[in-house]
Amino acid sequence: MKVLLHYAPGPAWQRELASLDRHDLQVDWCGETDDARFYNLLPDAQVLWHLLRPLSADDIAHAANLRLIQKIGVGVNTIDLEAAKARDIRVCNMPGTNSRAVAEMTLLLMLACLRRLPFLDRATREGRGWKLDPSLQDSYRELAGKTVGLVGFGAVAQMLAPILRSMDALVVYTDLKPSADLPHAFRELPQLLRESDIVSLHVPLTSTTGNLINRERLAMMRPGAILINTARGGLVEQASLLDALKSGHLGAAGLDVFAAEPIPTDEDLLQLENVVVAPHLAWLTTGTLDRSLKVAVENCRRLQAGEPLLHRVV
Repeated sequence: MKVLLHYAPGPAWQRELASLDRHDLQVDWCGETDDARFYNLLPDAQVLWHLLRPLSADDIAHAANLRLIQKIGVGVNTIDLEAAKARDIRVCNMPGTNSRAVAEMTLLLMLACLRRLPFLDRATREGRGWKLDPSLQDSYRELAGKTVGLVGFGAVAQMLAPILRSMDALVVYTDLKPSADLPHAFRELPQLLRESDIVSLHVPLTSTTGNLINRERLAMMRPGAILINTARGGLVEQASLLDALKSGHLGAAGLDVFAAEPIPTDEDLLQLENVVVAPHLAWLTTGTLDRSLKVAVENCRRLQAGEPLLHRVV
């Protein structure tokens, strides 16, 4: 079976991909920006392992032999699902494989914002670390005693919540509906925004969640609060976030995702010292890749055997 990985794998992953011939899989790969190679390989691919670069109806039209689009991750908003359905191409994702990695990155961004880590790193490298204005001492904060509001309570939030509690933070959450089994208080979104010191987003990007955190809802947040987004950039109205950060209404933001990706280097958000950023890599660890490959290979086996696929979306 011919598989196309639409991502540039590192050396260790390349070696693992090369060994998949033991599963009767011939895996080719191309970087997400290499459209020439992508369109050269796509017509022969029976399975596409898809990550982040949007997969359009036109892309799918080039894939004459495609039987399965396997999302490496959870969010399928980057796939034209209607075009896949029209061609009877199955679409699957893999919930849970990257949850630990994203939960850890979310915690990392929270702590980096609270302790102003990028600013301190830069100041130390420039020889200013021991000459900082004493007034900055008032801006170094701890997670203990803070109220952390989790917007959405899926796999990532469920893994993150007990870690936060172990660090003496108070966890509140909002979701489609409250769960009687959780030890955390449920809040409707407006109330969660009003009482949280840190708000962390953990919902998919859909037609109803786009710009979920807009100018009005940013204004609801506590003065000095921190916004963390490791979910999808489209959940946040980016221009309004910029204004809230520049005005000082928000204390900081930790962002792994953006409205447009890659984010332009001249984007004003990147000029702010109270913003901590990463290039949409919260999901990417060796553990995630190992878990993801197992699911992807198993779904190829099931496809060949005519068995029900894992985590089928379409």
